[in-house]
Amino acid sequence: MNKKTKKIAVTLVALAAFGFGSIQLALAAVDSGTSNQTKVSAATATPTPTNAAGSSSAKSSASGQKNSAQADQGQADAGQKKPRPAPRERGPGQGDGKQGGGRQGSNCDRQAGAAPAGATATKATSVVDANGYTITITGGYETDQVDHGRPVALIAAALGVPTETFREAFSGVTPAGADSGGPTEAEAKANKAALLKVLAPYGITNDKLDEVSNYYRYSGSKGEVWKRTPAVLETIVENGVVKGVKIVKAGAGYSSTPTVTIEGKSGKLTAKVEIAYTTDFSTNGSIKAVTLK
Repeated sequence: MNKKTKKIAVTLVALAAFGFGSIQLALAAVDSGTSNQTKVSAATATPTPTNAAGSSSAKSSASGQKNSAQADQGQADAGQKKPRPAPRERGPGQGDGKQGGGRQGSNCDRQAGAAPAGATATKATSVVDANGYTITITGGYETDQVDHGRPVALIAAALGVPTETFREAFSGVTPAGADSGGPTEAEAKANKAALLKVLAPYGITNDKLDEVSNYYRYSGSKGEVWKRTPAVLETIVENGVVKGVKIVKAGAGYSSTPTVTIEGKSGKLTAKVEIAYTTDFSTNGSIKAVTLK
């Protein structure tokens, strides 16, 4: 094989490696020495991909498309912000301030909320009197919802002002938080000024305000109640029949009208109660009359 024929053969082998041309005739021509009859040029050869080369090319193309699609998707995802999850709703009672009957009165230093049951309600007290009748007194310590556990009826009466007047005065007070430990000196001073602004025209002095406030102050969160004295009642019986009710002890500290029931030989009876509100702590919120219905 001369140099020219050898060069042509090398060229054809190189083209075959890339899948080009039908080189069987060219190789035959090289073997027979008739290199002049067949001239192969890389520039004029007709490309005919073989099955193997075509399969490889197809796989490469599919892989490239897949990678390109993944890249495009990744860019799209990167350009989109993930939606933030909706905030959780708080339930009832979660993060909103604590409620409860705090220390009450003019120097109220806790947030006034719905007073706990122990502060405004009381268990019924039952006593068997000398005549063998069971007298039950129920309630009498409820407060108006607008007062948030403060015994305003008692406080106003002790001060000698109308209930609505004290409510008006207290509307200018800013109670301290439930767990604050009480108001600062500046806050207490501002609260006192707000109260006296309304109460002073009624003759209420700073000392009187402190006296009443301290007497009816309590901490509902600690299970405390304001000062109170339960009443004691007894039936008046004539010829084996209950004719009335006698007040043995009027009690004190009733912020609302209690219910009285009587049970015994005459069956079950109910009585109407009247409460007295005075400026005297010992009689303020006491039972002044009991009438059978």
